[in-house]
Amino acid sequence: MVDYRKLRELVKLMVENDLSELELRDQQEAVVLKRGVPQGTMPMMSTPIVHQSVQAAPPASGDDAADDESDFIAIKSPMVGTYYAAPDPNSPAYISVGSNVGPDTVVCIVEAMKVFSEIKAECSGKVEKILVKSGEPVEFGQKLYLVRPS
Repeated sequence: MVDYRKLRELVKLMVENDLSELELRDQQEAVVLKRGVPQGTMPMMSTPIVHQSVQAAPPASGDDAADDESDFIAIKSPMVGTYYAAPDPNSPAYISVGSNVGPDTVVCIVEAMKVFSEIKAECSGKVEKILVKSGEPVEFGQKLYLVRPS
């Protein structure tokens, strides 16, 4: 059986140490984790869709004063995967526009290879923009939210 807590901790260590690949093996199990995309390679078949959705998001928001992103902190995806705004389809979203967040606030889940990782805000402030829709693929480093610091 897969120990998801152990996998989350391994992913966290990969992010903290800027590792792109981790392979662990013993007599009972083997784990291979890959993160990010080596330059010059295609990360997944859906890459063109990701680029189209990222380019399409800013015109849809169209706020006059809020388009200057320099006043905001971006919460970014720490991995390639699928973004989910809620823990399951029948639950409310973790946060919405106007929500106040702190460093330990869970803002979403990113699923990669059947591993669901909770993403924390890692900043404090008020959520001003949500840049992706639940179920959309996201890339490593892609902006998910814009937060006005408090």
